[in-house]
Amino acid sequence: MTETNLSARRREIVRQYFRYVDAGDGRIMDLYTDDVELLFPKFGRTRGKEAMRRFGARMGAMLGKLEHDIDALAFVEAGDTIVVEGREWGEMADGTPFPDGDISQGLFCNVFEFEGELIKAVRVYVDPDFTSADQSTIRALR
Repeated sequence: MTETNLSARRREIVRQYFRYVDAGDGRIMDLYTDDVELLFPKFGRTRGKEAMRRFGARMGAMLGKLEHDIDALAFVEAGDTIVVEGREWGEMADGTPFPDGDISQGLFCNVFEFEGELIKAVRVYVDPDFTSADQSTIRALR
């Protein structure tokens, strides 16, 4: 596979990752190496598919619905790394919608590292205070 073809294939894998996330589809595990690394704010850094399953279960319990604007994802690539910026929205498990468009904008950035066609690391940079409930921090920064 040429470098150009591999790059295009990896971008499609990232898009599929977000489709699986939005659908809560367990096939997402097929996109990872066995020792995949995850970094997510307030969850920390962890490794392995079982850790990814735990993380998915916790997010699934917290969120009622999550959607990403897959068609508008912005990609920056360097070697085996793809950085993706995008927009997300949804509802918490209690039905509270996000983002609010004032404090919370629904923007995120993920860094994916690949080993061949498998994701070996994903680092998610997002404010996990999806509904702007952390009022003490908001007051301090505004």
